[in-house]
Amino acid sequence: LIELCVPSPHFDGLPYATSVFETIQEPNQLIWNTMIRGHALSSDPVSSLTLYVCMVSLGLLPNSYTFPFLLKSCAKSKTFTEGQQIHGQVLKLGFDLDLYVHTSLISMYVQNWRLEDAYKVFDRSSHRDVVSYTALITGYASRGDIRSAQKLFDEIPVKDVVSWNAMISGYAETGCYKEALELFEEMMKMNVRPDESTYVTVLSACAHSGSIELGRQVHSWVDDHGFDSNLKIVNALIDLYSKCGEVETACGLFQGLSYKDVISWNTLIGGYTHMNLYKEALLLFQEMLRSGETPNDVTMLSVLPACAHLGAIDIGRWIHVYIDKRLKGVTNASSLRTSLIDMYAKCGDIEAAHQVFNSMLHKSLSSWNAMIFGFAMHGRADASFDLFSRMRKIGIEPDDITFVGLLSACSHSGMLDLGRHIFRSMTQDYKMTPKLEHYGCMIDLLGHSGLFKEAEEMINTMEMEPDGVIWCSLLKACKMHGNVELAESFAQNLIKIEPENPSSYILLSNIYASAGRWEDVARIRALLNGKCMKKVPGCSSIEVDSVVFEFVVGDKFHPQNREIYGMLEEMEVLLEEAGFVPDTSEVLQEMEEEWKEGALRHHSEKLAIAFGLISTKPGTKLTIVKNLRVCRNCHEATKLLSKIYKREIVARDRTRFHHFRDGVCSCNDYW
Repeated sequence: LIELCVPSPHFDGLPYATSVFETIQEPNQLIWNTMIRGHALSSDPVSSLTLYVCMVSLGLLPNSYTFPFLLKSCAKSKTFTEGQQIHGQVLKLGFDLDLYVHTSLISMYVQNWRLEDAYKVFDRSSHRDVVSYTALITGYASRGDIRSAQKLFDEIPVKDVVSWNAMISGYAETGCYKEALELFEEMMKMNVRPDESTYVTVLSACAHSGSIELGRQVHSWVDDHGFDSNLKIVNALIDLYSKCGEVETACGLFQGLSYKDVISWNTLIGGYTHMNLYKEALLLFQEMLRSGETPNDVTMLSVLPACAHLGAIDIGRWIHVYIDKRLKGVTNASSLRTSLIDMYAKCGDIEAAHQVFNSMLHKSLSSWNAMIFGFAMHGRADASFDLFSRMRKIGIEPDDITFVGLLSACSHSGMLDLGRHIFRSMTQDYKMTPKLEHYGCMIDLLGHSGLFKEAEEMINTMEMEPDGVIWCSLLKACKMHGNVELAESFAQNLIKIEPENPSSYILLSNIYASAGRWEDVARIRALLNGKCMKKVPGCSSIEVDSVVFEFVVGDKFHPQNREIYGMLEEMEVLLEEAGFVPDTSEVLQEMEEEWKEGALRHHSEKLAIAFGLISTKPGTKLTIVKNLRVCRNCHEATKLLSKIYKREIVARDRTRFHHFRDGVCSCNDYW
């Protein structure tokens, strides 16, 4: 009866087993061992040690079946001192030669991160079975000592699937995906039949390394060997296809599941986020909630970046409340708070981001970096540097990401001298080698200041080749300063690196248009058409009542299209009355000024603002997210609209935030 009631994965009858045990006047060794085993398998494994002490105090000696359960308890509960004491009793009573006790000792030391002690037990014994080898291989691999793990693996005379799994997993967990997959192929040649654990590990390695062809072969083996309904394996397949860009296949596998666990939902949501399909990630998350599945910390770590990208702050706030109520004390608590900081900052509420940051008792370097970046993208360079000073005072060492944030703050605020100082301090005081991102911020600052010669000199000192972002920032600087000759040179460099990217042609065309060189504009447009390249259309989104609405330039597909364009007409009339004169210099076509003005009226951010004005109460803050840099005309118009309608309008473009309030923008017209 006691044996039937001990805990199992699906049933915990330990309380009843204990009540039966207490009625037995003189329990024998078998009954004591059964009860010790029950406590070892329970959620409180340390209680088995208490029971063991009670047994010994009654004069009953343990046998070879007692010690494996006790050692498993010490391994599970990480009670190393008690494990050593049990080891002492094993030696005293002469059970160290027992195969199962010997293996349990090794596992106990390995799980308590005492690999040297584990190896001593292993080395002294003549009984070196495959289980002992596997336990040690797992230990060395977990510590990152893959060489020692491989050496032990090579010594195993007859390898079973568990030992192969341990070695493959060891390589995968240390990021050696190629070696993991090569070992799997060797295992298949040895005719060792893979099990669930093998498939899950190998599919994960394929996903991380982008080995889609091998992944498809594994998928075929899974189907052929009857594992196609195994939930863990199907989840691993969903992860493989979503990370390798085959989202439709991943979605098909997900939809085909008769039962979906939280890992199934998390995997596909994470896959959507990984592939930048943020809207799909949020829709699936909402479907998950409707299904009754309870999201966990992993879910939120995939959903929060989607909220951040789309500007879906209402959903982000709901997640924040959920985390506070349901996910306190989870392992990923710090990561969740850091993701909340990032989400609020990217959704335009920098004060909420700061509140989350200040509420953290234990701030990781990632948290400090997220807050520094948040202030930087909102143009609050002083706040970024104040935070950096606080961070240094309490002894937290910055990393290269910290300095990207600080240089970004300088770049967004036009602080050239401070940027130079930070760059110099990073290399000289902190002995860090600048990366492409650090150079990118400095070159952007120099270009913005018209210091093209110094920017080119910096490019020549770089240890790596400049990327498209650097050449693009210099092209924009050329447009700002009207330097057509340099622009042509920079555009050629950009085209060499990214021949299929239309941005270089568009920027050069804009520069020609500003200079009135319409023949060159026509030539560039003909090149674009000849290469079948199209300009990325402007797209702006706004969240209203927890729903994200998207608009493209000239969009007329919204159900409230008539009301939106009615508001747009009202906005134009009020702007004209306020003295607004459209800036048509960025309209590419050589056309009449009246037509140019019409082309500017229907930019996506204006449509989003119009929709926001008709869909929210007076005084409500509007937050717009745009995929491209906001144009000068819309920037000037939005400043006036914030004053006319007495609204704060927050706009996030491709590089930074603009806070429009009472006719003024937080960027001070520097962007």
